[in-house]
Amino acid sequence: MSDSKYLKRTIVKEQIESRFLNETRNLRVYLPPGYNEILSYPVVYCQDGEEFFNFGRIATIANHLILDGNAEPFIIVGVEVDTSVRTQEYAPFGNRFESYTRCFAEEIIPFIEAKYPIRKEASERILAGDSLGGSVSLHLAIRYPGLFQRIISLSGAYYPASQDIIEAQDDLSNLDIFMIVGLQETAYETDHGVHNFVELNRQTRELLLDRGAKVEYAEKDGKHLWGFWQKELPDALMYFLHE
Repeated sequence: MSDSKYLKRTIVKEQIESRFLNETRNLRVYLPPGYNEILSYPVVYCQDGEEFFNFGRIATIANHLILDGNAEPFIIVGVEVDTSVRTQEYAPFGNRFESYTRCFAEEIIPFIEAKYPIRKEASERILAGDSLGGSVSLHLAIRYPGLFQRIISLSGAYYPASQDIIEAQDDLSNLDIFMIVGLQETAYETDHGVHNFVELNRQTRELLLDRGAKVEYAEKDGKHLWGFWQKELPDALMYFLHE
């Protein structure tokens, strides 16, 4: 199959007016090859939507997975973020966290599902994120268990505030999480200190397993960069979307 077939992508730009955030939020929606409104599709919602499309090349990866016959066709929704307030929205100690999580679950999901033929079961929605995007995806699944069960966590930023929230849960057996972290992420500098992401992810994996979650976990050579995560995206997507 020629490369041009993989590169022909249908991406629709959407905007939603959020009453929780008091602003307009941009979305990117990838529609799979052969998209048909009378069918129904699973969906992947990505935090850092712009980066998943630009640096993660998720649309091209999805085309490969679908056209090569291994993956069920799926829709991708990239939720864009202003990087200057990203930590405030994605971290549980952030002053926009409450508003962002409510916007995501109570505004973005209904908006997308009213407009596109997406299956309504929690098992058909996948949340994906890198770093703080991975941890906010887990927080969304904890806050809205009726909406979300499946998570792709790429080097999740599971700081103590996040671990405390996980530890406070009694039962997370509804969750199925694909976690990966790079072995070169032992001293990564963030906007609030240097963190050992390998250790944070190991600890979080144990917290999740202790509460009954299903966890597919791997540590591989890699840094806290899209160059690492892009290579892992096909396996992460196929974990949930193989036919």
